[in-house]
Amino acid sequence: MAITTKEGILKVLSAYNPWWKTGVVNPKMTKSYKRFAFFEAIKRIKDRDIRRTVVLTGTRRVGKTTIQYQMIDTLLKEGVLPQKIVFISMDHPMLKLSSFEEVLECYHENIYADQDVYYFFDEIQYASDWDRWLKVIYDNQPDTRVVATGSASPALMKGSRESGAGRWSVIQVPTLSFYEYCELLCLERPDIPNDLKATDLLSKTQIERTRIMMQLSKVQNHFIRYLQVGGFPELALADNDLMAQQIMREDVVDKVLKRDLPSLYNIRNATELERIFLYLCNVSSEIVSIDAITKELNGVSRVTVENYIQYLESANLIYQSWPVDMAGKKILKARPKIYIADAAIRNAVLMDETILADPVGMGKVVETAVYKHVSAFYYKVATSVGYYRGGRKNKEIDIVVDYPKIKNILIEVKYREGAPISDNDAIVELCEQASVAIIVTKSPNDFGVHNTPSGKELLRIPAFAFLYLLGNAEKHGYHGIE
Repeated sequence: MAITTKEGILKVLSAYNPWWKTGVVNPKMTKSYKRFAFFEAIKRIKDRDIRRTVVLTGTRRVGKTTIQYQMIDTLLKEGVLPQKIVFISMDHPMLKLSSFEEVLECYHENIYADQDVYYFFDEIQYASDWDRWLKVIYDNQPDTRVVATGSASPALMKGSRESGAGRWSVIQVPTLSFYEYCELLCLERPDIPNDLKATDLLSKTQIERTRIMMQLSKVQNHFIRYLQVGGFPELALADNDLMAQQIMREDVVDKVLKRDLPSLYNIRNATELERIFLYLCNVSSEIVSIDAITKELNGVSRVTVENYIQYLESANLIYQSWPVDMAGKKILKARPKIYIADAAIRNAVLMDETILADPVGMGKVVETAVYKHVSAFYYKVATSVGYYRGGRKNKEIDIVVDYPKIKNILIEVKYREGAPISDNDAIVELCEQASVAIIVTKSPNDFGVHNTPSGKELLRIPAFAFLYLLGNAEKHGYHGIE
């Protein structure tokens, strides 16, 4: 007896596509809040001048599938025939075991015969030869539009450079920004201009800065909970934070480590992968030595550690931040800083109830959140978002946005009372080489201008305000701090 049949495939497709009968998407599937990535994706899919396959990439539970349902809902409301829209989850056992050709033939033979359709493929990396099939669809079905999601971003990126060169638009869907979290929960919003950027504060008087900070303080009390559970839409809306963290461990972390990555990369010993990830949670925001990890995790080879770090990055569970050369200043031998992709993941895994009272731990958590926001904000326009460490005194700048052809942006996270900056700190010594230098502080009253001996002005701004203003800029279409 065949494991997969056309009848079985059709039953699964019909269950996933109820609008073929009803003409509408269940409101529970579309949610009311639309993430920034939705607006970018729907714009790309509607563009008739430049045709692209849209690929949404991000870790589990960030809302990729919801964005697809929201796009389907939008198309239906604009009058697209329901049968012309097909949602195909490649994570379903029946469809995963079927070939692309079988699934598409089943759809066209039974539901809609023509080729002017909208394909929505969910978790497409589970399909064999998925990149080749996306190329075939693009080349042979000029009236077809495709939206795909995937949790293994480097695999998707590699496919976009090879089979998808000139055909794909890859849109990253990170965990919720602090701004999106505030919007999602319908919190009282600061009354600030739409075009207000963080560095605008440098040109304002202290009285004007104080007025702005008084408005931004409306969201200050929500910042700690955001760091604990706020990166994932469903969990941010949960009433029970402990349950939300448990779900995060089970669904976001455990399923990726024990199922997704072993399946994608033929990993035989998932326990080693878990041990490496736990180690990285403990050192998030620190420069990582592969040799140190192999020594700490006795019995795990260097090659295994290197490979598993790449796999974790592919699942969007970590970021790797690499050294940036600051205008000829000597830098250390290239070793990455590693950040957990969202501070809430780190907290859920470590289950550290004392973190709020631990200044060092909170500093790591906040730097992790700042790096995530800056990386997500600049990934389209920056060469890289890395760090600097070097010079004669081996000094460090936490985050460097490496811009092509223009001066870099320097960010130092000082999430502590007083947030002292000395004239010998790297951000002060190298600020002349930067377009903007920012010190991210802790206290809501610690904001304003830091004057350096050279006359350069550095911006001091609390973490919650800086992250909120980044989101404000992203919401209103601005992709640069300056």
